[in-house]
Amino acid sequence: MTEPARILIVGGGYVGMYAALRLQRELRRHEALITVVDADSYMTYQPFLPEAAAGNVEPRHVVVPLRRVLNRCRILNGWVVRVDPEARTVDLRPHGGPGRTLEYDLLVFAPGSVSRTLPIPGLAECGIGFKTLEEAIHLRNQVLSRLDLADSTTDETVRARALTFVFVGAGFAGVEALAELEDMARGACAYYPTIEPGDMRWFLVEATDRILPEVGPEMGRWTLEQLRGRGIDVRIRTRLRSAVDGHIVLDDGTEFDADTLVWTAGVRPHPLVRDSGLPIDDKGRVRATAELTVEGFRDVFTAGDCAAVPDLTKPGEMCAPNAQHAVRQARTLAANVAATLRGRERRPYRHAYAGSVASLGLHQGVAQIYGHKLRGMPAWFMHRTYHLSRVPTLNKKVRVLIDWTLSLFFRREIVSLGQLSQPRKEFERAARADREDRAERAILG
Repeated sequence: MTEPARILIVGGGYVGMYAALRLQRELRRHEALITVVDADSYMTYQPFLPEAAAGNVEPRHVVVPLRRVLNRCRILNGWVVRVDPEARTVDLRPHGGPGRTLEYDLLVFAPGSVSRTLPIPGLAECGIGFKTLEEAIHLRNQVLSRLDLADSTTDETVRARALTFVFVGAGFAGVEALAELEDMARGACAYYPTIEPGDMRWFLVEATDRILPEVGPEMGRWTLEQLRGRGIDVRIRTRLRSAVDGHIVLDDGTEFDADTLVWTAGVRPHPLVRDSGLPIDDKGRVRATAELTVEGFRDVFTAGDCAAVPDLTKPGEMCAPNAQHAVRQARTLAANVAATLRGRERRPYRHAYAGSVASLGLHQGVAQIYGHKLRGMPAWFMHRTYHLSRVPTLNKKVRVLIDWTLSLFFRREIVSLGQLSQPRKEFERAARADREDRAERAILG
């Protein structure tokens, strides 16, 4: 009997998870052994990160456990440190213990992207991105803890710094994260007797001359007016020059201190791409064919943020690095992997961009879908409806829907759980106090 083909999927994000999900449904057990490798054991549905940060959705409900949904796949957790497409091997470094080498017959290379930063003084030390669930939870705790501090301190300098929040980058991630967190913080002010919404300063800094370019110029201008109407200081054609020790310096001459700096100014392909041995373009993306194979390698497939996939609906251009393309590319990729195993013809990826939807806080949104423009409540409802339909598994759909239903009757929780990111801090403090107590008793005899 012929040995089953070894399919190795690097990356458990949109492309990796959806491709594996379709392959395990499409292929029979004797046809292939599917292995998925990712640093995390779950896939994050990123469009719901702003809602998780604002407390509209329980954080656990925006992640999908890979081992549960990919029950016919082998899941390995760790970091892929090297790919050798000639030898058909991948080097894996697990979270603990020695590394190992994995062999494959067909490779799906989809490590995704990471935040694209710039060499701005202080950014690495003071800033945080908004691509992961951990970052979303941290930002929620950060905003609420700053309100706690501002309500408790008598130092006006400390108070002003705590109530200043800066977001750099006015694409989807930046605008949605700021809008949801500002909406949450404004509502939370009702529980802080010394803080009024007007005491907070929210900044959105964008280097170009427009925000939310994905929804078109008209909707972008409307969003700009809405944000400014809420008291948010939106600076377009402005760059962050420095953030040393939380002292924010903009290139328009503005300077102030802030405890919170969120960087959402774009993404870049995962660093693994450089060490993959695969051909890359001038933007560091893997060169892909329309059939989602890597140029020059018929046994290596790629898609998503790390890949330069030709956009057949716009000759000469590449598909945008967004979730909409990634999910649809994953379906075509999986179909082409199955076709390759069965000796059938592969088909090219072709998908016309349907449009974009963005949430601006509770009951506010903006959208452009197939040329139709929506704003306010209709756009917000469209945002929720669309993304609820795209959340993987019925389990997660129901849980998210329950979260939204409960929010109709109860206010958001405003508890800061900052210790979640430093769970040993209290234990270390107790141990240190105990050592000091023993030392003092020894001195006293």
